[in-house]
Amino acid sequence: MRIMLHISPRRKGFLSPQELALIGITVLWGGTFLIVHEAMRHSGPLFFVGLRFLVAGGLSLLLFRKAMIGLTRKEVAAGSAIGVTIFLGYALQTYGLQTVNSSTSAFLTALYVPMVPLLQWLVLRRRPRPMTWLGIGLAFAGLVCLAGPESLSVGLGRGEVATLVSALAIAAEILLIGRFATEVDTTRVTVVQLLAAGVLSFAAMPVVGEQVPAFSWIWLAAGVGLGVASAMIQLTMNWAQKSVSPARATIIYAGEPVWGGVVGRIAGDRLPALALLGAVLIVAGVIVSELKLPKAGTKRERAANAA
Repeated sequence: MRIMLHISPRRKGFLSPQELALIGITVLWGGTFLIVHEAMRHSGPLFFVGLRFLVAGGLSLLLFRKAMIGLTRKEVAAGSAIGVTIFLGYALQTYGLQTVNSSTSAFLTALYVPMVPLLQWLVLRRRPRPMTWLGIGLAFAGLVCLAGPESLSVGLGRGEVATLVSALAIAAEILLIGRFATEVDTTRVTVVQLLAAGVLSFAAMPVVGEQVPAFSWIWLAAGVGLGVASAMIQLTMNWAQKSVSPARATIIYAGEPVWGGVVGRIAGDRLPALALLGAVLIVAGVIVSELKLPKAGTKRERAANAA
């Protein structure tokens, strides 16, 4: 049985413009790791996340203020729901990291990759293609390799549970964006979700006892810079997922740690062999998911294809 490339009639190449855009923001995501790491030395996580998303929401609101005149209740509801998942994804993962080591956190967070196609099937009634499942499997295996063997030592503490729920929140974000992408205005929903994530992050600070940090140009510059990046990322996700399925988008998003590793390597870090294997598996997952099995046809058609 041959496996053939599936290229949509609208495409001029292997990847659509929307998929290339998602790869672009994944590269941007990976490149922010070092910035966030440095900012966390001068700020608490919720304050920084709140600053980042309020800057992103404020900038988007300023740029698209005329478009906001037509804001509908459905767009407020959709944007708020997506904003809640963004907040939960960041907040719960941060909470989990207080008691869970980083490798285990990375492994548990990576569970959003197989969660998305399952939820897409169960909730949206959209069954992923067989090659998409294979791509998901390769991408998840790659993320496990990147997390390292020690990541598999998973307990059942509050930190692990919180991190698992954060993975579910990430999966829900991707699904919600895919669910509403074709029914709402991209720019208006983006503004709402960014502001919602920022407000919720600040509101959660007194709940967990996080204090406002002392002023630092580092967290201010990082927060503003990543706020701009977050606005670009969310706008691109909302636009691209109008035509890219949640499962396919998930495989592309799985490349984030690969690009983070590339940036780290440029900064002087060395990737172990297992991490390099993980990067290869993730890239293979992106490629494989774009393949399709041939449809059953007549013997003459199969013979012609084999020629």
